[in-house]
Amino acid sequence: MNMKSIKRNEGMPLDLDLIKEIRVNRSAVERRAATINKRRTVKKEWQAAWLLRAISCIDLTTLAGDDTPGNVIRLCSKAMNPVRLDILEELGFADLNLKVGAVCVYHNMIKTAVDALEGSGIPVAAVSTGFPAGQITHRQKIAEIKASVKAGAREIDIVITRGKVLTGDWRGLYKEVQDFREACGEAHLKTILATGELSTLTNVSKASHVCMMAGADFIKTSTGKESVNATIPVSLVMARAAREYFEYAGFKVGFKPAGGIRKAKQALDWLILMKEELGDDWLSSELFRFGASGLLSDIERQLEHFVTGRYSSSYRHPMA
Repeated sequence: MNMKSIKRNEGMPLDLDLIKEIRVNRSAVERRAATINKRRTVKKEWQAAWLLRAISCIDLTTLAGDDTPGNVIRLCSKAMNPVRLDILEELGFADLNLKVGAVCVYHNMIKTAVDALEGSGIPVAAVSTGFPAGQITHRQKIAEIKASVKAGAREIDIVITRGKVLTGDWRGLYKEVQDFREACGEAHLKTILATGELSTLTNVSKASHVCMMAGADFIKTSTGKESVNATIPVSLVMARAAREYFEYAGFKVGFKPAGGIRKAKQALDWLILMKEELGDDWLSSELFRFGASGLLSDIERQLEHFVTGRYSSSYRHPMA
């Protein structure tokens, strides 16, 4: 789907009274989160359909120190053809034109990815603002965003300054994200909260609301580099923040869990969470993404099991 069909979040003035009133009951969140992966899940052809939907929501990612142009080109090839044709034919979806939601790379690999994806309609996302720690100056962060947009990135994944959350500097966080949104121009802004470093679920909720008020197009859990990345309880808090923001501001903001999501079963858990908490509108790449590198391989393996009744070796399903 094209993100232009969703009215873009314009942001709103910072409402400090609303932020100060936010409280999250950790015990209640954990009880609700525990119901997601313990209930009976979808099976058979319904599971296959949900897994195909999950593929369309993947930000296929490579953020390694040993990235090379060759690796990125192979990743882009997989992004355009995420499931082997013989499997799609057996499923009856050979003409589905299945592809992932985006390809996510470092700035230096943007041009390589843009060239490799030409004509596919798949956007290139770039991590920015001193990813993953964000410990560079504000001026450097703005320059990095502008450079990535100029190079062809249509989505920018930024990291917020975690210290602003931990010290309660909500005005500072709001202004920071506002500036990032302005620097992005037409490119969509995904704000990475690095929730594993925010101490409390209340901080996660407050930071989510502030980022959305400042104009974020997506709120994202993690860089994938923290010791604790995407979890169901954190995702529940962020999903509910997105729902509340839509209720009081009128804009639908996307959600992206990232880091540690490697199994098809996990993908189903997150899709169920989105459907139950936010509804069917959030079950598309316009409003939901997985930040993942290894997830696609396991989903493809599960789909082959569905059509053959046998599990193949994992090497038959390389990521790229």
